[in-house]
Amino acid sequence: MVDKARTRIEPLADDSPFRELPTELLDQLWPFLDELTEEVVRAIRTEIAEYARPMDETYMHVVNRGVEQALEGFLARLSGSGADWEDVKATYQRIGRGEADEGRSLDSFQAALRLGARVTWRRVSELVEVHRLPPNVLIAFGETMFLHLDEMAAATTGGYTEARLHAAGELQQRRSRLIDLLTAEPAVSPDAVAELARTARWPLPRDIAVVVTDHAGEGETARPIVPPEFLARFDGQPGVIVVPDPEGPGRERAIAGALHGMRAALGPTVALDAGARSLRWAGDALGLARRGVLPGTGLVRCADHLATLLLFRDEDLADALTRQRLGPLDAVRSPQRERLAETLLCWLSCARNASEVAQRLAVHPQTVRYRLRQLEEVFGDQLRDPTAQFELQLALRALDLRGSPE
Repeated sequence: MVDKARTRIEPLADDSPFRELPTELLDQLWPFLDELTEEVVRAIRTEIAEYARPMDETYMHVVNRGVEQALEGFLARLSGSGADWEDVKATYQRIGRGEADEGRSLDSFQAALRLGARVTWRRVSELVEVHRLPPNVLIAFGETMFLHLDEMAAATTGGYTEARLHAAGELQQRRSRLIDLLTAEPAVSPDAVAELARTARWPLPRDIAVVVTDHAGEGETARPIVPPEFLARFDGQPGVIVVPDPEGPGRERAIAGALHGMRAALGPTVALDAGARSLRWAGDALGLARRGVLPGTGLVRCADHLATLLLFRDEDLADALTRQRLGPLDAVRSPQRERLAETLLCWLSCARNASEVAQRLAVHPQTVRYRLRQLEEVFGDQLRDPTAQFELQLALRALDLRGSPE
């Protein structure tokens, strides 16, 4: 494996293995350069399927040039000249970028490097035998060849990594922009969404839901790791996740798994052109969770709290309703006022069944009846008016939610 710490390569400072090679070896290798290049290219095309492209002249030219420059650069180092190294490095960086652009790993390329080294080693071994060079020459040659091989591999890895990071950055930018389009208000044209989704490599779903989370901007370790089919952005507050086909099997489990207990809110499932509504409701729910009106930890589903979201959509209006309907209670002293409000809300919620009220409040039924007589004195005919009963229940519900979480 290539040492990632050496992605930016300079020729090795320690060239002692090169200095151990006799100058006559270089004289013996230069005449065989073209033949050796052809032999290495032929072996690569034959043994590695990824490089078998006889009909792709451009690609085969890149392979030939890569092998040629690798061998030329190597021989230049043997001669004591490093003039060709930058060209060799640039070539292999381009090869690395090309492999990344074609969506391949570097496995095939690394196999080609090893194969090229093996072919070169075999040919040089034959020359050493023919010219009766001492064994230490072959050993020194092998060491220099593998030093050079390592530098070429590292240069390729550098180009590959640079291209992958660039592509990932562009893709994330497109996906971030896609979140903006999906949650825009008013909605943008379906064609614009479809075109951006295509370039962002995001298959268009039928429905979406938006999740907002409090834990953006607290460092990488605090950010959710979401499934690749989700769109996510955590560079601001709150973090935003767009979930495709949220009603699909396993979706809610995937959302909960990604959040790991973080405080977040899941907006309603909506059509592609209504993402702004899902985002707005999720934002409202998250705000209420921060205040303790809704559960303050874990994932809050808007679908479970629609009445609360409706009640708190316009709090000034809720305040006006509370003052109008619960004003008569101001004449009652605390803590009796709070007990009467609690009893009235429970009585309205229990369809005006005093026995059930007593059971829920864990008090004696006679106590409930006594409080109901007090409430009759305070509110009079309002307790028999269906409209007044409904508005009293809304006002009491708003008062109760502000006092404690659901």
